[in-house]
Amino acid sequence: MDFSSVQKLCIHLISSAYQRCRLSEDLCRLSVVLESNLGTPIARVSISDTGTGSCLEEFQDLKCSREGIGTETWDGLLSVKTTDMSDNKIYHYHLNLRESVSSRRLTRLPSIPKNDAKFSGTEVCLSISDTIDALLTEIKRFFQKMLILMIPCVAAELVVKRGDAPALLCENVFLPNECSPLNFSSSNVERFKSGLEEYVLKHGNSLNNKCDSCFRSREQLKISSGVACSMESQRGPGLIVEAVIAISEHAESPCFRSCSNKAEVLHFKDFLPCSVPGASLNALTSIDWRSYGLTLGSVVDQDDHALIEWENLPPHLHLHMAIHCYHKQVIIYPGKYKYQPDRHLIKKAVKLALDDFKGKYTGFLLSAHAVKICSYAPDLASSIAGIILSSNDSEFRSKCALLLGLLQSQEIGRKTIEDCINGKIISVIETNDRKPEKSKETAPFLFEDDRPLELEPIPYSEEYEGGDDVFSFPD
Repeated sequence: MDFSSVQKLCIHLISSAYQRCRLSEDLCRLSVVLESNLGTPIARVSISDTGTGSCLEEFQDLKCSREGIGTETWDGLLSVKTTDMSDNKIYHYHLNLRESVSSRRLTRLPSIPKNDAKFSGTEVCLSISDTIDALLTEIKRFFQKMLILMIPCVAAELVVKRGDAPALLCENVFLPNECSPLNFSSSNVERFKSGLEEYVLKHGNSLNNKCDSCFRSREQLKISSGVACSMESQRGPGLIVEAVIAISEHAESPCFRSCSNKAEVLHFKDFLPCSVPGASLNALTSIDWRSYGLTLGSVVDQDDHALIEWENLPPHLHLHMAIHCYHKQVIIYPGKYKYQPDRHLIKKAVKLALDDFKGKYTGFLLSAHAVKICSYAPDLASSIAGIILSSNDSEFRSKCALLLGLLQSQEIGRKTIEDCINGKIISVIETNDRKPEKSKETAPFLFEDDRPLELEPIPYSEEYEGGDDVFSFPD
């Protein structure tokens, strides 16, 4: 077996350990230990968890390429120890994946009595004849993505040991999502949002460290979500699709400067990271991105994620997206249901997340039409300000100032008036653009006072004279 196949096998074993922890519905610990001894070419990989006891069929039916098994990289042997809460023994097996017949892979070894202790868990070990650096990179990447889901009942530990002496321990990373403000009652989508936020703050390339050079404040990161559900039926328990959108602002970011026009899309299925399915790629290309002020360049599959390239994303913005498809039931045992992600459900969830973003944050994801209208706002504001300032009637100007919300006791310049009117025009455009197309109504009044006010009609006169100004406009 080549080393890339060994990497995939290890990730699969870690994924199975995560699922056993989820199925236990209790606090669990997952530990991955990579150990290499000086002077020997052998590296040991140990994956252990305190989740539900393992099902042996899971290992006997491993889909693993047998080409190269037994050569210099890996001998094809797995050592498995497992016990369930109801067992009175810890069972020990050897699995030989070189054996083509799954029923012949298993060798039973002497079991270990539990002496009436109540616990469950599984440990899987294998030895490889290669360095662990490449394997470490893949496992770190897997953990980085798993942390986005913020599964509340699992604390994961990644340990790397090089050499026999404790002083040569190079890494010991504990990953319990300790910074999360969420509690166990938080919904999956709230955890998903918080997890993507942490992932972006760490740029997806660090398990522990936030980049302070790019993110001096969390306010630089804005996030939204959308959830779409399908109905349950006899053929399946129903599906939930969650989509989370994050947009970060960087005036001068050394980390994002070279890829500001690209968005990373991560995909998860039943609480595990996976490659982006064709249904998601089709859903992303079918969205009317111009209604959110974006022009789609391309969507490219990158094996473990997808890249969306934009033609007009401002260089100081960076967009991130994560999609999670899972069954409505809290616990789904592996292999019980097989389904293909629904393109329409994914598209709906992403659009809901985009609409949620527009509703929460002003000035972001405006449609191309709204952006064009906003470009006329400064000229219109200048014209209205000119009309106000050209009048010699103090009462008229006072009423205008009141409607604009300006303080009447201060001396107000032309730029202040123009900026105020320009802001109100853009606010009305943005408010109307944030409403769904079907619910759009007449735009609110451009100038609207905060309190009820009955205005008397201003009599027309060719020339206004007299009267003390409530406040004065400079020439």
